[in-house]
Amino acid sequence: MASRALKISANICRVIVGVVFAFSGFVKVVDPWGTSLKVNEYLSIYGIEELTPLSMIFSIWLCGAELMMGLMLIFRVRTRLISIFALASMIFFTVLTFLSATWIPVEDCGCFGDALKLSPWETFFKNLAILPMVFVVWYRYRKDKIFVFKPIEIFLTCLFCTVAMGLGAYCYFTLPLVDFLPYKKGANIYDMIVAQHDTGTEEMVEEEYVLVYRNRKNGKIKEFSIDDKEWQDDSKWEWVETRVDNEISPVQTLISEFSISDVEGNVTQEILTQDGYMYLLCVTDFDRMSEKCKARLGKIVEKAITEDEHVVCLTPQPLKEVTYMSFAGSEPVRCYNIDATVMKTMLRAENGVVVLKDGVIEDKYNCRQIDL
Repeated sequence: MASRALKISANICRVIVGVVFAFSGFVKVVDPWGTSLKVNEYLSIYGIEELTPLSMIFSIWLCGAELMMGLMLIFRVRTRLISIFALASMIFFTVLTFLSATWIPVEDCGCFGDALKLSPWETFFKNLAILPMVFVVWYRYRKDKIFVFKPIEIFLTCLFCTVAMGLGAYCYFTLPLVDFLPYKKGANIYDMIVAQHDTGTEEMVEEEYVLVYRNRKNGKIKEFSIDDKEWQDDSKWEWVETRVDNEISPVQTLISEFSISDVEGNVTQEILTQDGYMYLLCVTDFDRMSEKCKARLGKIVEKAITEDEHVVCLTPQPLKEVTYMSFAGSEPVRCYNIDATVMKTMLRAENGVVVLKDGVIEDKYNCRQIDL
């Protein structure tokens, strides 16, 4: 009787844990850029920024593995092996979320990506509820052989792995399948900025640009204000990012952080309220941009000029003066500064274009998707 009760409870726990893992993995793997930003925040908090270049690979692998484990639990594929991984990961993340809620607080742990926001304490208690269920599943299947795979299990393991990792890679090279953020198609960015300020959800603050540079000799990171002169020594300093300094988490998507400007001033309202089409060419790093991407953006410039529409270039790279950029021989385009996190949050890609029509986001394209 006790054995039957254990089997029933283990099956219920297995399905619940599988659904939670699969949902958590899916909402993050379809948005690898957002997950990468959250990983970077954790790396910064724990002082291991040198791993930042690996954050995208890690985010796709981690979220894909989570989705894969969830599917394997739901369909009861090598349950003992997966339950061991699930138990180890739940113990690790329970400890991590406890630290996040106490000694090293963060505003959002990101366990469900941008689809569902939970505070660190909510995430910790969620993990405390899931952990015993994972233990029950492990205990029920603890006597099964770990590495004995039936043919159908081999097929399903390969299928789930291909789907999970392939989904993450596809969304990295294109755009998220589901956009859970405010900068989605149909959104009017300027109206949201005005609405947020009018309701008092975010105080109007004077923006202070912080330039983050890496010392080329010793690799140390240093922050400068835009008025400093030291960072202009290209032989000594390598640009990392530009951000707007405030007390808000850099990963949290706040409409009030959206700002477009250059040395002549802020042009956010002017650009976001233009009638007709406005093409926002988003470039993370001009030096690292491929020739193919330059050619594709050049076609966007040609299309805009031919149709007498507006086109500007947005970049987090610091602009020392009024700057124009030509893409693969196109007509020069005026460039403006935008925060790196805000730009990637809006575009969800390294380079690409956001198309506005009468101030409303009509479409977005990863540079790889542009085909005119």
